[in-house]
Parts: sequence; structure tokens; C-alpha cells
Amino acid sequence: MSSNQNIGIKCGAGDEQERTFTSHQNRETHLDSLEISRALPIRERRMVGPWCFLDRFGPLSFENEKPMAVPPHPHIGLQTVSFLLEGEIQHTDSLGSEAILTPGGVNVMTAGKGIAHAEETPGVNSGSLNGLQLWVALPDEHRHTAPSFTNIPKVPIIETHGGLIQLFAGAYNDASTPLSYYSEIIGMTVQVHSQHSIEIETNPQFEHALLLLDGDCAFENKPLTTKMLYYLGTCRESLNFYSPSGCRVLVIGGPPFPEKILMWWNFVARTPDEIRQAREDWEAHQRFGAVTGTQMQRLAAPDLARFAQPNPAS
Repeated sequence: MSSNQNIGIKCGAGDEQERTFTSHQNRETHLDSLEISRALPIRERRMVGPWCFLDRFGPLSFENEKPMAVPPHPHIGLQTVSFLLEGEIQHTDSLGSEAILTPGGVNVMTAGKGIAHAEETPGVNSGSLNGLQLWVALPDEHRHTAPSFTNIPKVPIIETHGGLIQLFAGAYNDASTPLSYYSEIIGMTVQVHSQHSIEIETNPQFEHALLLLDGDCAFENKPLTTKMLYYLGTCRESLNFYSPSGCRVLVIGGPPFPEKILMWWNFVARTPDEIRQAREDWEAHQRFGAVTGTQMQRLAAPDLARFAQPNPAS
């Protein structure tokens, strides 16, 4: 489903200024003991279309550990999108949903007016973890919708000469994900075989960004490196990748988001008052419900030390 109106980006032959190629270093952080490489938001780039958050975790191997152990915590105004390359994640939420996410699958949780969830490595696991979590900002008309959760065990796979595409958001060619997103959107991983190239058709009204997940890759003859977000702007009708020895690249995009958002902790809102109320409701055990499918204790909300101004539209 889509609610974004076409914002009418004009792309003409010779109108090169929107076809940017800028690189932004990811920020290294931790989620408990799990090392995270955060690509969005960063100071220089707050959003890519409706995508407002992007964490890369792994690859890592382990034995007698639970590298992912995120206790129950709340969300409003967004959708969480979890996509796995390797390993397993157990999802539980305040709706009573329980699901084990496995490689090639996607979890999409619509927070809407409020939901709580937990994510952890299940007791029975492969000893590996490698994946992505992204957030999508909900448009104003949908950000107070009822919460929901969907697990898709396997996303559509599109085989093409030179590689394959795994599509976890939006539509590409004749394939589409059986998921409800509330903005026009695209999210996919592009796997390029050794000594091959792939050309991906794109909507010139969308802005796009890339993240190299593994291997060696050149985008339009420019080498890509890991832990770097590459922002491409709008007005591109295709993306071309080449790999000497094989690679996998994340591609995300959508029309520039027309609204200003305010992000704090796990909330996406529009005003500081909305953030304050959501925090108070969480601390008072109201609104979000209880996550009963985990033994972990719920997180306490951080102090409201200060607010930044709402992020400008991307």
C-alpha cells in the first residue's frame, strides 16, 4: 500500500546534479555485547526515502553465547524490518507474536500507535549471525495505525544473468513482497557472481543508497568498501554493479520523505510532546502491552536529557 504523493522530481538529460555519489562512514556502536555498524541515521544523512534507520550486524561466529539479546522495548511511528543473511533471531512482541527469523526471511513489525518487542538468539542456533535491521518512518496519516507483525520465511528471489536479487521491500520487475508498507519503497540485496556484472532498473523519482555487505564490488566503476553508506540521490534509471570475485550489496530507496520527523530512542514522532508521552506511557506500563514470550526483563527508558529539532525532510 502506498500513501506518498508523487513529489514530481524533474529529471532531464543533462540534469546531473541530483545523480550524486557521496560516501558516509558508518558509526560503530554496541547493542549490549553485539557490535553494530550504524549506517542511518548519521549527521550527514538522516533518511533515504522513508528509510530512517539502518544497522548492520555480523558476520560473527559463536559457541556458548547469545550474541543478540535485546530485552522488551517500545516503538511508535515506524516499521522495523529485519533481514537475515546467516543465523537465527527469535522475535516476540506484545501482540503475542512469536517467530524465528532465518536466512532469506524478513520480519516486518508495524509499531503504529505503539508496540513492544524483544529479539534474541534462540537456544537452538547455528552459531552464526549476520544481518540487517532497518526502520521505515510511517507517514503522518498512518503513524497511529494499529500495530501488527508479519514473518515471511523466504522473500522473493529474482535470478538474473550475473547474479540474483532478494527482494524484501517493494516491487521489482514482476516480483513483489507480500507485505504492507505505507510508502513507496524498495529494499533488496543484490548478489553479483564472480567476474559478472548486474544492472538494476530503478525509479528515477526515488533516491537510493548502497551498502556493501560482503565481497568486492564496483558501482559504475567506483570501488565500494564495507561500513560505508553510499548515497546516490535521485534521477537514476539504473544501477550497475561489477564484482571480480563475487559480492552482495544492499540497495534501499524511495521518494524523498515529504515530512519532518523526530527520532528519539526507539520512537519516531513529530513533536517532543509525543516523545515525552510515549516515554511516560512505557515507564507506567501503559499503552504498549507486555512481551510474555521472553525471560528478559524490559528495558527502562533513558532520561529525556534534550531533544534535537525534527530532522529535515531528506
